[in-house]
Amino acid sequence: MLSTVAHSLRRPLLQSTRLRFPITQTRTYLTLKDYQVTATATGTGRNGQVESDGFGIDLATPKELGGTGNGKNPEQLFAMGYASCFLGATQLMARNQKKPDQAEAAKVHVSVSLGEPKDIGGFGLAVGIKVEGVDENVLQAAHEFCPYSRALKHGIDISVTRA
Repeated sequence: MLSTVAHSLRRPLLQSTRLRFPITQTRTYLTLKDYQVTATATGTGRNGQVESDGFGIDLATPKELGGTGNGKNPEQLFAMGYASCFLGATQLMARNQKKPDQAEAAKVHVSVSLGEPKDIGGFGLAVGIKVEGVDENVLQAAHEFCPYSRALKHGIDISVTRA
């Protein structure tokens, strides 16, 4: 079983000449698994299908990346999930701060960009979030509370295994 943790402490415990990356000390962020969802991708990757609990979507590489654009793509799905989660966090934080008018007025726009990151090669994501109808205190509290924001800021446990 290969277990990867996206965020780890920066102190190498052991360095081996056989390893490409040093082994590092890790910490777990998720101690309770209150809710879990599973998705399955089939077909030809970015041009295949994805399904979760009876809900399915056809995928297609965007025209901007040389594809047909005749379907959705992972970046759209990520942006939609993040926007929805951030809206819920924003509304909850506004209510907690006794600002129900801001909870009602909140509208979240999330943009996700796919590109090549500097210094590491491959592909990477950039995320931009714009929130209408709330003040800075609500916005920052939502960002600290939202599970997507927390995962991207603090790391996420990832377990990759053979099925």
